[in-house]
Amino acid sequence: MLLLPILLLVGAAALGAWAQRAVLGRFQRYAAIPNRAGLSGAEVAQAILAARELQDIRVERTEGRLSDHYDPRQRVLRLSPEVHDGRTVSSLGIAAHEAGHALQEAMNYAPLGMRNLAVPTAQLGNLIGLPVLLLGAFLHSPAIALIGFILYAGVVLFQLVSVPVELDASRRALTSLQEMHLLDPGEEEQGVKEVLGAASMTYVAAALSGLAVLLYYGLQVFGRRR
Repeated sequence: MLLLPILLLVGAAALGAWAQRAVLGRFQRYAAIPNRAGLSGAEVAQAILAARELQDIRVERTEGRLSDHYDPRQRVLRLSPEVHDGRTVSSLGIAAHEAGHALQEAMNYAPLGMRNLAVPTAQLGNLIGLPVLLLGAFLHSPAIALIGFILYAGVVLFQLVSVPVELDASRRALTSLQEMHLLDPGEEEQGVKEVLGAASMTYVAAALSGLAVLLYYGLQVFGRRR
């Protein structure tokens, strides 16, 4: 009965490890290739935002490697040093992707709104979901176990919604770069696609892993009652 979730756990872990290596490998590969436009990641992001009349969104440098993200609450697009200052194919793609999230918000992209609403629940579930579920199992309390299960299900929901959100942000990034003639249709375009494609796989792996964990513990705890 537990064979399927165990196989899913192993498969998701393997996919996640591969995706992480692929992201870093492809980022490093194309970080060695200057982009044709000669723009830094910060300049690319600002250009995309300006083209959509979103100049009120700040672009800032943040610490950490590949820590790039868009903060919708503060309306700030934060780029890691290599992306913010880099004038490479990798920095071009990553910066455009993060700007894509700002475009999603401006156009009221529904999955992004769902993900933003799910953030508090996902944070709480990630912190105490599994501990509460296991506590319920230890105390032989189906009610407590169910609370933990529901909390962790919020984490999985967030991970699942993140997949289309990230894929759409990459699509918007490519479209913006092409329309603004910032992307060479040859090696540059292929490089951006490879970097963003590998990054997307990390979200797919996270969603599969979350589903596998939820299924595994759900069967472990609730399956015993039969």
